[in-house]
Amino acid sequence: MLAAGIVGSGAGRQRDAFSSDHGGRQISVNMDVKLLHLDDESLICQIQEGSHEAFAKLVDRHSNRFYRIAYRLVFSKDDAEDIVQEAFLKLWDRPNLWDPGKRTKFTSWFYRVVINLCFDLRKKKKLINLPEDIEFADENPGPDVLFDVHQKQAVLERFIQELPERQQLAVNLCFYEGLSNNEAAQIIGVKVKALQSLVMRAKTTLKYKVKRYLGGGSR
Repeated sequence: MLAAGIVGSGAGRQRDAFSSDHGGRQISVNMDVKLLHLDDESLICQIQEGSHEAFAKLVDRHSNRFYRIAYRLVFSKDDAEDIVQEAFLKLWDRPNLWDPGKRTKFTSWFYRVVINLCFDLRKKKKLINLPEDIEFADENPGPDVLFDVHQKQAVLERFIQELPERQQLAVNLCFYEGLSNNEAAQIIGVKVKALQSLVMRAKTTLKYKVKRYLGGGSR
């Protein structure tokens, strides 16, 4: 479980509060029941006071969602886990980075932190690999080739990777993360109308590329 590694590296420095089974990636946290009902802002206030339990709860609450977006941007399980861990540890070390006074939701702000780390890694690697465990049966199939669902998704994923960064973000946040236009626009740093334009251009490009690919045309 991703949360186990993060807590083990950050708040888990106080190891008597947590126990983990690295084989099954399971974690058992001695957590105050009252923490379960606190919102993100209240948890971060406690983290600022050094609460390992509050940090563990925040990680447990949000690590999976941030792993999803990280994986969709770097397409590596290990890299995605490392990025989410790095982001949470930055928060643990500097919990005042998020300012609730700016009226930005914690999750919207933290998406931006994770996304920036993803793009930093991509620039270093200069090449994004295809998703793990995906193979193409034919690099340029003819119209009579029947793709199964897995293969069609692999084709789509590759073309999403080829989109400009902001279009790629718009697609991932709106369609895969299911965020509202307002929140997605805030994360990307654009107006809602600009976000809608990004989505429309991305959809047009993807529809064209997939149709041409499945039709056997040159890319």
